Amino acid sequence: MRVCVIGGGVSGLSTAFYLKRGGVQVKLLERENYPGGKARTYYEKGYIVESGPNGFLDGKPDTLELVKLLGAEKLLYRSSDKARKRFIYKNGRLVRLPENPIAFLSSYLLSWKGKVRVLGELLVPPSEKEDETLAEFVRRRLGKEALDYLLDPMVAGIFAGDPERMSLKAAFPAIYRLEREYGGLIRGLIAKAKEAKKKGAKSSGPAGPGGVLTSFVKGMSQFTQLLAQELGESFTPEAQVKTLEKKKDKWLVTYTLRGKEKSEEFDAVVLSLPAYAAAQVLKETSRELSELLASIEYSPISVVALGFEKRGLGHNLDGFGFLVPKVEGRKILGALWDSSVFPNRAPEGKALIRVMIGGARQPELALKSEEELTEIALKELKRIMKIRHYPEMVKVFRHEKGIPHYTIGHAEKVERIFKLGRELGNLFFCNNAYKGVGINDCTKSARETAEEVLNSLC
Repeated sequence: MRVCVIGGGVSGLSTAFYLKRGGVQVKLLERENYPGGKARTYYEKGYIVESGPNGFLDGKPDTLELVKLLGAEKLLYRSSDKARKRFIYKNGRLVRLPENPIAFLSSYLLSWKGKVRVLGELLVPPSEKEDETLAEFVRRRLGKEALDYLLDPMVAGIFAGDPERMSLKAAFPAIYRLEREYGGLIRGLIAKAKEAKKKGAKSSGPAGPGGVLTSFVKGMSQFTQLLAQELGESFTPEAQVKTLEKKKDKWLVTYTLRGKEKSEEFDAVVLSLPAYAAAQVLKETSRELSELLASIEYSPISVVALGFEKRGLGHNLDGFGFLVPKVEGRKILGALWDSSVFPNRAPEGKALIRVMIGGARQPELALKSEEELTEIALKELKRIMKIRHYPEMVKVFRHEKGIPHYTIGHAEKVERIFKLGRELGNLFFCNNAYKGVGINDCTKSARETAEEVLNSLC
C-alpha cells in the first residue's frame, strides 16, 4: 500500500511518521527545501529565533509520545519558572495575569464590579444555541470587562483572532463542553477538579490540560528535522503538487520536482497543506470541496524578533511576556520574552524579544514592510516597556496567511470537508486549519489521521 502525504509541516511530518511505523509505503511531498512549515528556527548572531510557535505544553501527551518514539527525550528543553508569569497591558502598565482565585480577587486587571460579574457566572443559565461567538459567550457568562481584558488578549495570543467572529465550539471545544455538561464554567471547573482529585491527578484549566511550556534545545526545527530524518527518502523536498485525480481506486498525484513534472499513483492521499493551498490542489477534483477549503479564513501576522544588550535595557523581563487588549488601542498584539522563557535563546548578557503585529484585529499592519514593522515594534516597546536600546539583531517574519481563523460554522464546515474526502475515497485532511492550531493539536490529529488511513486500507 502506498500513501502520499502532501505538506511537510508538523502535521504532515507527524502523519507520515505514524504511517511509516504502521507499515505502509509513504511519500511526503513538500514544496520548500526544508521541513516544518511555519515551525522554523533561525540562528542569528548567537540568537535562536523562532518564526512561529516556540513550543508545546507538556500537559497533553501527544507531542511527548511522539518525541519518545523518536528517542529524542534528551533534546527537550523545559521553560524556566519565569514562564508562569504572564502580563496584560492595561492603562499604561503591565498587570500580572492572576493564576488562582486569591490572586484574581486582589488583581488590578478587573474592577470590583468586573470581578463580581465574573463570580455571578454561577447564576447564568446555559445557552440553547448550538454555537456562538467567543465574544457573545464571554459577555453572556462573565461580562464585558472579562471579554476586554481576559478573553480578547488570549485570543490574540493564540489565534491572532477576533473574538467577535470566532466560534466558541471550534476554537475552545473544552469550554463549550463545560457549559453543555455542567451548566457553567465555575461549576464545570469545580467538578473537573473533584474528578481529578479522585484519580490522583492535577486538575486542568478551563481550556484543557495545562502543563509546562516545552521546546527543544536548538528550537522547534530540531523536532521537524528529526521527523524528516526518520522518514529518510520518504521525505521529498522541493516538490510542488499541481493536481489530484481519482482513477478508479487510486489517486494520481501530479507534481513538479526541481522543475521536472512527475505523476505517481497512490492508494490514499493525506492533504496536510493549509486550507487555501489544499483548495487549489482540489480545484479540478471537487468544486464543493475546493470552495469549502477556500472559505476557511486566515489571520495575517508578522513577528519582529529583536536582540538587545541586557544591561540598562529598562525592563527586567521577569516573565513570559505580555498581551495587549484591543481596547488599549496599541499597534501590537503583544510580545514574548523568549530569552526569559528559554534562557539559551540569547547569548550571555543579551535578551531576545519577539513582537507580534497584525492579526484579525489590524490585518493591514501585518502586511507592512520589514522596516515599518521594526519601527512599530520598537516604538511600542519603548511606550510599554520603557526600552530605549536599539537592537543589535533584527529578524522579521511576515505571514500573510498566518493562523487559521475559526469563525462561526467552522466545526460543521470541517465535518463536511472530511465527509467529502471519505466519499471521494481515501482522501484525508490533517492540518491546523481544522481542529486546533497548537503543536499538540497537530500531533494528535496526525496520530488519529494515520490510524484512520491504516484502518481504511486494511
